[in-house]
Amino acid sequence: MSITAVPLKPVKRRVLVYLWAGIAVAAVGAGALAMQTPVDPSATFLAHNAQNKGVKQTPSGLQYQVLTPGTGTPPTDQDVALVNYEGKFVDGTTFDKSQRPFPVPLGEHAVVPGFEEALSLIPKGGKYRVWIKPSLAYGDTARPGMPAHSTLVFDIEMLDFLSKAAVQQLQQQQQMQQQMMQGGGAPGGMPPGGVPGGAPAGGPNGAPPQGN
Repeated sequence: MSITAVPLKPVKRRVLVYLWAGIAVAAVGAGALAMQTPVDPSATFLAHNAQNKGVKQTPSGLQYQVLTPGTGTPPTDQDVALVNYEGKFVDGTTFDKSQRPFPVPLGEHAVVPGFEEALSLIPKGGKYRVWIKPSLAYGDTARPGMPAHSTLVFDIEMLDFLSKAAVQQLQQQQQMQQQMMQGGGAPGGMPPGGVPGGAPAGGPNGAPPQGN
């Protein structure tokens, strides 16, 4: 069985002009829509920052730069890190700064995810600068002095870290010492842990610093 091919009719020049004109209008409209799409300033900043010398990025999107390398291995979720830090916005404005060494138990969501991830990278004695994108910080939630969708910049110094078991043991020893001192100690003698003159033995007083 034979099939007779039916050739397409030639397209008139005027029709082609209209066709190309329609394609051009559609392209212009698409460009206008793209221009109207809001630009994420955090994403733009981080994209440029990632190109800077010495800046590295983790799979989560956390960016960091080693200021002082430190020695040994970083802490894990079984440790409590003792750090100094200063937090700034990308415009350089400081929004928070530790007034004394700040303890952070890892793996317990005590700080924003990006800060905790940064601590897991820094060995003892190291100092890192980290850039935390909004989704690893406070996201779209505004806080006093903290606009929503803020990218946070932290300089973090890892002073030391101990295992949570060791920290718990130290706390128990301190509580026992305080209880014995409050009980008055042995009759006719100084309180256990006391020194002549009635002053308590050395050691830091006051509660550990509280987070924001």
